[in-house]
Amino acid sequence: MTYPPEPWSLCGRLSVSLWRLPKRELPAVGQGLTPVLAGGAGIVGTAWVVYGPGSVLEYNELLVAVLVRRKARLRACITRIWVDSEASRQGGRALWGIPKESAGFDISTTTPWQARARGIASATLHERATLPGTWPLRYHIAQPVAAGIRESKVRVRTRIALSTASWTPERHGPLGWLHGHRPFASVTMHDFEMRFGGNSTTVAHS
Repeated sequence: MTYPPEPWSLCGRLSVSLWRLPKRELPAVGQGLTPVLAGGAGIVGTAWVVYGPGSVLEYNELLVAVLVRRKARLRACITRIWVDSEASRQGGRALWGIPKESAGFDISTTTPWQARARGIASATLHERATLPGTWPLRYHIAQPVAAGIRESKVRVRTRIALSTASWTPERHGPLGWLHGHRPFASVTMHDFEMRFGGNSTTVAHS
């Protein structure tokens, strides 16, 4: 199986929800990364993504990421992620140290947006208000790899809608630890254009 070289140009639609979880319930992030805490709790993001026509690969995705710090720099660390593209799975692991796994998806992007990753979680997503204009977003992900921390840039331009999300994790599935919690914020990104990776670097453990 071959996969495209970085950077990947991607476009489509995504919905992200933010959760505040006690430190003891946060996913492990690996050596060299520290969860950002406030009042003994950290921030976890979960996202459904549909990469559509115009993307270097077309596929569906569900991911979990933790807001972390590497020294003084804020980063996102993807701790669990599922896709329905073998090329994406292999490329994510090889290029950026992203621990992609395979899953089957059932997604309808009509209103409300219905999303399901079989055996993992499902969600219903309602848009409430669309913000004017398009928004540029920039951030870095940091992934633990054998040689240290693999850092990659992500650049996005998108339209944004404030949303609400109702999540139902499979109780005995890999996201069962979300039971009893509710996201404190959700947004939907329409017609996003994303550039993922390019000049990624690996920083050795100090």
